[in-house]
Amino acid sequence: MSDMTTTLTEISIKEQVLEGSEEVIGLRRYFHQYPEASLKEYETIKRIKEELEKLDIPYESVGDTGAIGEINGKRGPGKTILLRADIDALELEDAKDKPYKSKNPGLHHACGHDGHTAALLGAAKILKSNEDKFSGTIKVAFQQAEEIGAGARQFVQGGHVQGVDQVFGLHLDSSVPVGKVVSVPGATNASCDIFKISVHGKSAHVAQPDKGIDAVLTAAAITVELQSIVSREVSPLDNAVVAVGVLNAGTRYNIVANHATLEGTVRTFSHETRDKVLKAVERIAKNVAESHRATIEFENYDAAAPLINESEAAALAAQVGASIVGEENVLSSRPKSLGADDFADFLAEAPGVYARVGTRNLDDPDTWYGHHHENFDIDERGLAIATELHIRYALDYLKTD
Repeated sequence: MSDMTTTLTEISIKEQVLEGSEEVIGLRRYFHQYPEASLKEYETIKRIKEELEKLDIPYESVGDTGAIGEINGKRGPGKTILLRADIDALELEDAKDKPYKSKNPGLHHACGHDGHTAALLGAAKILKSNEDKFSGTIKVAFQQAEEIGAGARQFVQGGHVQGVDQVFGLHLDSSVPVGKVVSVPGATNASCDIFKISVHGKSAHVAQPDKGIDAVLTAAAITVELQSIVSREVSPLDNAVVAVGVLNAGTRYNIVANHATLEGTVRTFSHETRDKVLKAVERIAKNVAESHRATIEFENYDAAAPLINESEAAALAAQVGASIVGEENVLSSRPKSLGADDFADFLAEAPGVYARVGTRNLDDPDTWYGHHHENFDIDERGLAIATELHIRYALDYLKTD
């Protein structure tokens, strides 16, 4: 056993986590009361920076509302790991009746990011206080705008993942009982692309349709034909979604529409399938439009890559989780989700894992609501597990050869 593990034991870590648990709960409740929307997390990041300053952790701003701190082990250089928490909330009313209910109308931490932020701050405090007991570097990233897929890329494009050997993140999960940890190798969350197809036709009176080019008919034909991608261009053993959620066209019942717009999404679990499907969407839209004598413009917003956990990192997270909650409470298999998370952008730059920590209390229905529900809440006992998982994963990774 290394000197690091003999001076900073599992027992001492757990004791420190329990000692700081009320402070972490207090931070979570503060952030829950003052949620802010994506890219508008000004007061949230201000409070986070205040906490980092209290801990004497140097940090850099990332964009207008993100920050990354750095804790350097005093036992010398070594590997570098990045721990990430997302900090934004949702445009949703907080319907529950709790003392820490949102005070910002129309905004709600209904996805658990308040808990992610509090747990990482709690972990940062303990890691900083024990910096003389490990070697290497731990970066703590407080990331804005996860809900719109615009935050992680700011860290990547800003160079904050360069030189990082491992990335680690976690998500609180109201579908998983409190006391359980989830660590699954491979793809766990789908990519998210949001496409827009603008169809250009030609106006005419509907009594003379031959004089026009019907953008409504063209858009409808494109919508139908896009459904052939999954059924005929993707392997039945693969998973993909192509869906059109918005179709707008026309100005009057008796005018052949000269313009239409379609908005939809593509979800896949691999980079290769994602690229193939997106190209197919654009190709089919262009060819169908041409067959109707119309033209199109294709735009795509890259919201998130597929989230793919590296197998060794997932195994380490499962091992660490087992030491915290017991092997019988670690789930290493779980159905994939077509929901996206832009932690995938970190994983595209460095190997790592995105774990989940249960927050459902089987005896408290208030914690059973799904994420993005107006009554969403958590069993706050999950925060201590999340805090310890951050700490133990970082230290266990840094001590490996």
